[in-house]
This record gives sequence, C-alpha cells and structure tokens, in this order.
Amino acid sequence: MNVLITGISGFVGQNLQRYLTTNNLTVVGCSLRSSDWETKVLENVYTAIIHLAGKAHDTSNTADPTDYFKVNYELTKEVFETFLKSETRDFFYFSSVKAVADSVADILEENFTAVPLTPYGKSKLEAEKYLLSKHLPEGKRLFIIRPCMIHGPGNKGNLNLLYKVVEKGIPWPLASFNNKRSFLSIDNLSFLVLAMINKKEMNSGVYNFADDIAISTNELVTLIANNLGRSPRLWHIPTTLINFVAKIGDSIPFPLNSERVKKLTESYVVSNQKIKGALEIEKLPLTSKEGLVQTIRSFRSSNV
Repeated sequence: MNVLITGISGFVGQNLQRYLTTNNLTVVGCSLRSSDWETKVLENVYTAIIHLAGKAHDTSNTADPTDYFKVNYELTKEVFETFLKSETRDFFYFSSVKAVADSVADILEENFTAVPLTPYGKSKLEAEKYLLSKHLPEGKRLFIIRPCMIHGPGNKGNLNLLYKVVEKGIPWPLASFNNKRSFLSIDNLSFLVLAMINKKEMNSGVYNFADDIAISTNELVTLIANNLGRSPRLWHIPTTLINFVAKIGDSIPFPLNSERVKKLTESYVVSNQKIKGALEIEKLPLTSKEGLVQTIRSFRSSNV
C-alpha cells in the first residue's frame, strides 16, 4: 500500500512516516509549496492521502487570522478536490478538538455542537464543513480526525515547559485545583491511522483521537518528578487565594492572571469511544501514563 502525506516534515508527519514504513507501507511526502504537487497526486494511485499540512495554533495570538483560513481552509479545499479526481481511496484530514470547543465542561464527543473561539479553530471547522458537504464517489472514504494535545519524543510543546518547571525545583502552586486533561501519544495516533487504513469496511466520519484515560496536572507533575528521581512539590494553596491574586494580575503586570489560571487548571477531557468502537478495540497500545513517561524521558535524555 502507498500513502501520501502532506506536512511530512512536521512532528506528526515524521513519526507517522516512520511508523507506517516499519509496518510495510510505502510512504511518499508531498510539499504543497511545490508547483507539481497536484500532478503527483493525480498520476499515482495511493491507498490514502494523509493531509497534515496546516497552520498550527499560535498561542501568542500574534498571527494574522486570515493566514489560518488561507492554509487550513483554502489549501485543504484544493487538496481534497484533487483527491476527488484521483484514484486514491482514503482521505485523512487532521483537524483538531479546537474546531469544536476551546473549553469543555463535560466530556467532548464528536456530536457536540461546534463553537470554536479562535481563528485557528474556526478555520479548521470551516474546512470540516466543506469536506462533509462534498459528495464522495463510490469506493472513497473521508476521515476527519480531531486529535487532542499530541506529544512524544522530540516534541517541544507545553509538556516541555512544565518539565522545565519541575526540573528547576519550582513548586507547582496550583495543586488545589482538581482537573483532568486528555493527551494523545504519537504512538497511539500512528496506531489508529494504520488500523483505519487496514480496516476496509470502516465507514467515513469524524473521529476524536485521544489516549484512553485523562489525567490531572498534579498527576503529570508527579510523573515528571518521579522520572527525575525527585518527590513532587505540590503546593495546595487555597483556590480562593489563587483567584484573588489572579484578579490583581488582571490589572497590573504579574505572572499570574485570571486567563492564565484558567488555562493551567481547566479540564479538557476528550472521548475516544467512537474510534475504538469503529475499530473494535478495547484499548490503545500505550496507556496515558506510559506515553507521557516516554515523552518525559526524552526531555531528560536530550537535556532539553
């Protein structure tokens, strides 16, 4: 089987290429900056196109909002229209849980009404709507993937920042907040993509990707500390005091403000029951903690 991946040079693309190749698939990278990318799609027969290329969420909020729509919406339309004209069987579009919600009060499932707040989330949702509005010729499948926060060795994201805090011996001052967050190991992501390609009778649809169990920030801090050979430093400062200090930070320059406290302590739990049901599996290869430990150990070994 041949698979074409856009955005293959990114973290997910590199890992997915390695995993699929190890499992005897032929993987071809496709740069959408190249003038002949459309010809590359149309003149070859692939089992699947995995569309990873896109503009990632800029947490500093300095990006031009129109850039998200040019890349995540307009470019996705072009790639999908080319897929429809090709002999390729499957199209994987990597969207995001942020296309649905920036905050989750319950457990996020695929049927939730989407209300994204950021240009990133809105651009992903518009692309989803476009793909779902198109008629699929017989024999073709469309998979819209909504992953939660992806991590793995070599990925330097929010987990890396928390690792540095614990590594420096800085106490975690928000231990009084009880939260749960879903993560996604890159190995579990790769496993799911391969399983979907191999399961020919699986239906098109929208699928959340997440590890089986959500964990708290306190558990994550403890995992990091234990893998550094230390005891976790969890400060259970009363939440009322933290919120009071955060309100002060809303008015004057201070490391802590209400928005930052919310981001650090809110829950974001994502259900993966639909994808596991479709693949007829009970659990993913790596537990949440096993995947996180792999990532944490990679930070330590690379002296990040």
